[in-house]
Amino acid sequence: DEEWPEAEKAEKLARGAALKWASGVFYRPEKLEGLGQYRSRERQRNSSIQSRLKSTVQSYLEGVSAGLEQLRSAAQEVQSVCQDLGAARWALLDSADRFQGFQQMRELMAEHVQLASVVQVLPQIFSVHEVFSHTLQLLHGQHLLEAHAELMMMEHLRDDILSQLHIRGLSSAQATVLSYFGGLQELNESLAKQLWDIVGSSLRLVREDPVLFVTAVRIIEREEKIDDTMLLEATFLPPGRPKGWRQKFYHVLQETITGAHFHAAQMDAEGPGLARHLAALQKDIVSKLRVVKDLMVQCVPAHYNILSVCTATYHQALTSHLQDILREDLDKQALFLLLEWALRVYHSPEMMGHPDLLPDVDVSALGPLMSPELVDQTERKYVVKVKASVLEWMQRTLEVEFKEWFREEEPEMDHQGFFQSALPVIVMQMLNENIRVASLITDSLQQKIYNMALEELEAFLGRLREALVQCGKEHQKDRSVPKYYVSYLLATLNNNLALSSAVSSLLPDTARREVPTSLQAALDRTQKKACQLLLEELLLDLQPLCLQLPSRKWLSGSQLVNSMCEVIDKYAKDFSHVRKPLFMLLLTEGELLVASQYLRALMQRKMVCKSEEERGQLCDRLLQDATQLRELFCGLGLDRGQQSLEAIFALRELICLKDLSLLSLEVLGFITKYPDVSDEHVSTLLDLRGDVPKEVRHMVLEMMAQHPQALPESYRPIFSTILVPAPELPFCLRKGKCA
Repeated sequence: DEEWPEAEKAEKLARGAALKWASGVFYRPEKLEGLGQYRSRERQRNSSIQSRLKSTVQSYLEGVSAGLEQLRSAAQEVQSVCQDLGAARWALLDSADRFQGFQQMRELMAEHVQLASVVQVLPQIFSVHEVFSHTLQLLHGQHLLEAHAELMMMEHLRDDILSQLHIRGLSSAQATVLSYFGGLQELNESLAKQLWDIVGSSLRLVREDPVLFVTAVRIIEREEKIDDTMLLEATFLPPGRPKGWRQKFYHVLQETITGAHFHAAQMDAEGPGLARHLAALQKDIVSKLRVVKDLMVQCVPAHYNILSVCTATYHQALTSHLQDILREDLDKQALFLLLEWALRVYHSPEMMGHPDLLPDVDVSALGPLMSPELVDQTERKYVVKVKASVLEWMQRTLEVEFKEWFREEEPEMDHQGFFQSALPVIVMQMLNENIRVASLITDSLQQKIYNMALEELEAFLGRLREALVQCGKEHQKDRSVPKYYVSYLLATLNNNLALSSAVSSLLPDTARREVPTSLQAALDRTQKKACQLLLEELLLDLQPLCLQLPSRKWLSGSQLVNSMCEVIDKYAKDFSHVRKPLFMLLLTEGELLVASQYLRALMQRKMVCKSEEERGQLCDRLLQDATQLRELFCGLGLDRGQQSLEAIFALRELICLKDLSLLSLEVLGFITKYPDVSDEHVSTLLDLRGDVPKEVRHMVLEMMAQHPQALPESYRPIFSTILVPAPELPFCLRKGKCA
């Protein structure tokens, strides 16, 4: 029990489990009848388990017995081997003294082998200079493979000798060997020169004499293998190794390609010269790459990737070449040619996408020919050049336009009878053409040209306004020059409208058809300036008539307003030569001008009604004049609701009022309808009546002060533009002639 506590624990657990099981099975009295069956079944089960345990233990015991027997046998064999090894060790110790006598013989043998090797290569060493001469003759005769074979033999001999000297530490003797084999350097240089000359002419040789080119490639590959072997051994590296002739092959090929085509000094960077140069490059590069693809690829090993190397070389050389060209001060035609060639032609089926080159030639992985930064910089240069050209052309167009103003004939008319000139057509054609040309390159260039076109059009409109002002000043000095001044102003209005309509068509992108705010403002300013000059012309013809009213002669007849109507009708006929929106604008502004000039004349303090009868005449004249003018403008197409002449009717009601006690109320209604009326305007009108006492005047002005008026947003001012002259101050002395 003390040795096997686990067994005791297991027995207790088993007894406990059995007791638990039995208490669960026989907890009822009737179950006790099956006790015998349970006992016999458990007895059979226990005997089965015991038999299995006995057989398992027996098999383990047999295995342990066999293992012990084997261990006993192995121990005996190990003991025997140890005894044999001890005997061998004592035998070797007895023979060690005898082996020391063989060391001198071994050294003599090694020296004999070295001397035999030297004697064997002596004929080759003595014939070195003779071989040098023969190799040189082979090189001169272009027997390159034979010459290279002898050269390799000599190099192998030299390198073998140098290696032996290096192993034995005889560094001082290496200089003598190198001096003796000094001709190898000359032969190497001569062979290399011929090889690089062949590689430099490779594109021609693969068509005319591919054997020579293949020979050069074979020699280069031989040297590459020797380089690889030397580098792998890495015990001793002879002088001149590694030669790196394959890398030199690529370098010479690239230098040949670059030197043959890509020197900016060889071409004219202006216009037609550049076009010819780019066309020649395009043709030559395609033809050379076809030669490489069809012929040279077959002459070199596959791992050379010769087509990819040549394609990359041409691509990189073109990139540098274009950068060199762009450093020059190029005109717009040259800049356009470069952009088109680099961004369109280069990748097209006419060049790198040529059917004869696809699919082996693929420049998409080499990056763009011009970097995005360089493209943007070149586009900006192009825009600057185009801008200068557009500015010059627009200035010339403007000069021609104003020269036509001084002709002895009216401007041309379209089929609808509207005055026009060629100016908008010329300007828009020029801008459209530049935008269309830019669209052939990139969208970004098209957008830059479009923005430039809008800026230049805006600047052009500014110069057009300045020219209009200058022409207006010239006309003020002599109204007969230009003869058809009004007609050309009307043509300018139509031209401005045509420009405004055409701006939205400059860019074909439907999402950008709105006219920019600044340009629209410039168009509006130009239209306003032309209308202003036209109204000034109308004003010059109306002013002599307006100076005649109010007067008692004017009260007695309608000749004055008839003359005004004739002037207005004459100008209205001229205005009919502009398109309807402009015609209505001129008609509206002209009617406002007539109304304001008529009212200004009434307020110049020229007349004061002396009697009620005279006030009645004034009211009748105002009614007749205003009615005649209103009917004239209605006949021309201007509705009553759009006319400012209604102010004359309202002013007439103020003058015709007979009950002065209602004057304040009438004035209140008048200033409510026309809120830009001032105290001075009302005071002048009261003076015109001639019958308003100071008390009533004071009451009216006080009422106006108590009811200030604000101008509505949609109100068209009329009285605010009319200045009232200051009243004359009384003089203390009587008027009389000077003594």
